Amino acid sequence: MSQFREPIFLGSEFDQPKESHALFHVIPVPYEATVSYGQGTKRGPGAIIDASLQLEVFDGTSSPAEECIYTHNDVDCSGTREEIFSRITKAVARPLKADGDKVPVILGGEHSITYPVMQAMVEKYGPDNIGVVQFDAHADLRDRYEGSPYSHASVMRRIHDDLGVAIYQLGIRALCPEEFMYRLERRIPGVDAKVLVPSAMKEILLPESFPEHVFITFDVDALDPSIMPATGTPVPGGLSWYQSLNLLESVAAQRKVVGFDVVELAPMDNFVAPSFAAADLTYKIMGIIARSRLATGPQEHKN
Repeated sequence: MSQFREPIFLGSEFDQPKESHALFHVIPVPYEATVSYGQGTKRGPGAIIDASLQLEVFDGTSSPAEECIYTHNDVDCSGTREEIFSRITKAVARPLKADGDKVPVILGGEHSITYPVMQAMVEKYGPDNIGVVQFDAHADLRDRYEGSPYSHASVMRRIHDDLGVAIYQLGIRALCPEEFMYRLERRIPGVDAKVLVPSAMKEILLPESFPEHVFITFDVDALDPSIMPATGTPVPGGLSWYQSLNLLESVAAQRKVVGFDVVELAPMDNFVAPSFAAADLTYKIMGIIARSRLATGPQEHKN
């Protein structure tokens, strides 16, 4: 990958650092193939990076960019699904194989990209040593959708079934009977929106058995459409802004977050607020991770 990508995340404030110096590795994946309603997610990574040029370096608590953010070139999303997924896995594996404890930050693109991302994470940590905390309006647990087992509506099924990775779901408020039964039979833990939102819950408790390393996948439709209308399948009754940040802080306080993605942004022409919100969310998750790593010693489970 070349170091000459333009623009780069927060490039209004910083030059591209040396790749080896950066804690955070932004990997844009403009992939869109199985969206089932609104379209435009392939423009999501570019819109997030463009909007990041308007961010403040101080996120309200700290300045996570001080840990250095390296922006990779877009993953090539031409060719067959197999070819594209292989490139995604290799792009994520690159910082994971480098010296130091690098954090991949994947910008989508539709949610199906999380499966090849997790293939790289599993290769690094093993299936029993990493779990996925999913912020989403949808369960994404169908075995296949519209004929494809690799649909954005099947991504968590592939991660849980095929990769054997534990998952924890937050904010779900749309699922089919197949997904309902799968969650019930497999005892998938989590807290749905109908509990989270009316109660304004700020903290969750991960199961004691949940792996120590966590990857966060944040589908922007987890947020209420009043905050995030720019997504293909918006569902009323979603998470608020500060509630989402509090829940993210709660996860990072309990486990070590080793990577994350922000997916399913479908930018709206002449309305920049949702793209800015996605960029701000991305940067704030970086801040949550950076601050959690300042804690001395291993994080203790509070279960």
